[in-house]
Amino acid sequence: MNTYKSFAVVGGGRVGLPVVTGLAAKNVSVILLSRSSTKTPPSGVQLIQVDTSDVAAVTVILKEHKVDVVISTIHASSPEDAAGQKPVVDAAKAAGVKLYVPSEFGSPTDGHTEGLLGAKNKLAEYAKSIGLPSVRIYTGLFTEFIPFLMGYDTNGKIRVIGKGDTPVSFTALSDVTGFVVYVLATLPPSELENHIFRLEGDRATSNELATKFNTSVDHIDSVPGEGGEFITHLLQTFEAGPGSSGWDEADKREGSEGAASGNAWWPSHRWKTIKEVHNL
Repeated sequence: MNTYKSFAVVGGGRVGLPVVTGLAAKNVSVILLSRSSTKTPPSGVQLIQVDTSDVAAVTVILKEHKVDVVISTIHASSPEDAAGQKPVVDAAKAAGVKLYVPSEFGSPTDGHTEGLLGAKNKLAEYAKSIGLPSVRIYTGLFTEFIPFLMGYDTNGKIRVIGKGDTPVSFTALSDVTGFVVYVLATLPPSELENHIFRLEGDRATSNELATKFNTSVDHIDSVPGEGGEFITHLLQTFEAGPGSSGWDEADKREGSEGAASGNAWWPSHRWKTIKEVHNL
């Protein structure tokens, strides 16, 4: 089976490093691109420090290493962060890269036009417009982030904006990164190019989260403090429906594909539940 053989991972954070490690274990060529020189990739993986906004510099690196696939794991918490990944897309196209994996790893973005989700969608559409195939991976919220983002770490309760009865998708980080490695190293290009994978390890409303964590809900209008605006927007997104990885923005409802439809592409894998991740 014809599969991709050479990969470049951009960003060495909580998603990037496990993906690098997993790909390296598949005996394929992997490089890690980062603005920082302090990252520690696994043995055999070259860390290349580069300004990822420098199209020419990134292009040279991708060409030199004959990269087939660029995987962006750059964290984006604002529209500006998402738009800032455009130079990587341009470099990938200029270097003849065959597949681009944008830093989605969250709520579905297709069909969105505003805010962070709109900016991510615009980037993916831009890649398509210049003839660079991409694969988008929707995961819902990382399961590990529940205590922080939902307020449990703050006051032992689950934050709710609205009624708290809208289902949200949750997927463990190890499931997300493992899936990325598996499909990129296993599936042929025809099953990856311009494909959307919708993942879900578990599913719960905010009210159900409170039950799982054996606590109560905390109804709020907004989250104060540093990062509060982003978290407030996230909770509002959950309440409106797009927190499900199966959300169809065009129809404003759960889509026909289903939130966990992408799980089947990793046969025999057992996805972690919320209770398992948090030892509840």
